[in-house]
Amino acid sequence: MLILASASPRRHALLCAAGIDHVVRTASVAEQRHPGESPTAFVQRIAEAKARAVVCSPTDLVLGADTVVCPGDDKEELFGKPTDDEDASRMLRRLSGRDHYVHTGICLVSGTGTILDVSTTRVSFIQLSESEIREYTRSGEPRDKAGAYGIQGLASKFISSIEGCYHNVVGLPVSLVYRYLKAL
Repeated sequence: MLILASASPRRHALLCAAGIDHVVRTASVAEQRHPGESPTAFVQRIAEAKARAVVCSPTDLVLGADTVVCPGDDKEELFGKPTDDEDASRMLRRLSGRDHYVHTGICLVSGTGTILDVSTTRVSFIQLSESEIREYTRSGEPRDKAGAYGIQGLASKFISSIEGCYHNVVGLPVSLVYRYLKAL
């Protein structure tokens, strides 16, 4: 049985849409970045912590994941979920008119071992006006999303291009996960 160790409704929906049977079990994990930790190392560490935090049997396969957004001008800074609307607006201003990178770490834990990987997608935003940022922030959509936007929702109109996996930006690189599931 595949266990998704995530409270994200988007990750659950992506697995369902791909026809990957699973159950959802969540556990609380502190998502604090260590000093000097790269964004990719951070998401892999958190994905593994989530996968190891759920109760399961030795025959279960557990999938943990974590996503962050890094502004294109600073590959070390990262944006998780905004703390409030002001924080969401700050993030959107930084992403406006620029490329940025979305990193999702995945961890599969089974009785035979652990697989850790990361998927990175480059996303290009159009230039946003203050009124667009204000209107989008007021919609409430940014509140529970890394980087303060959802590519699959109202923010889709802000995205001029992507390079890499679309589903990674939503929150789970489904094709990467599927490749590992097939190998296991």
